[in-house]
Amino acid sequence: MHCPYCKNEDTKVLDSRVADDGGSIRRRRTCAECDRRFTTVEKMQLTVLKRSGATEPFNRDKAIAGVRKACKGRPVTDAQLACLGQEVEDALRLSGQAEFDANEVGLAILAPLRALDEVAYLRFASVYRAFESAADFENEIEIMRLERATHDQPATTG
Repeated sequence: MHCPYCKNEDTKVLDSRVADDGGSIRRRRTCAECDRRFTTVEKMQLTVLKRSGATEPFNRDKAIAGVRKACKGRPVTDAQLACLGQEVEDALRLSGQAEFDANEVGLAILAPLRALDEVAYLRFASVYRAFESAADFENEIEIMRLERATHDQPATTG
């Protein structure tokens, strides 16, 4: 680690702490040359394994761009999309894995998108799950209705 002040390579770690619910490590360092202190943050790099076999770093903006297309014409704000992107990234990080299939990223998007906007969810799911007919939409809508009905039922005590 180079000192950001004098560029010396000899730095010492004074303290390390887990941050962001385990998603990163903050290290307090001091430079052996100039005695100045600085903080570094180490974050686990999430990677996505593409269908082609290539890997690339997870890019929250790229994930949001795909969702933005599904939200076109819907009452969804950029702030809501940013929150969705953060929620997806947090879910991936909390899994403890560092590498994900592109399919897993899509799965991580579905639940928060459905909670945000059901129409956008259906649009995204239709592409993601390769719907081929109106029946595919009807089946997905029926599943959504059943889940909503089950969720909305009052709990019974016995």
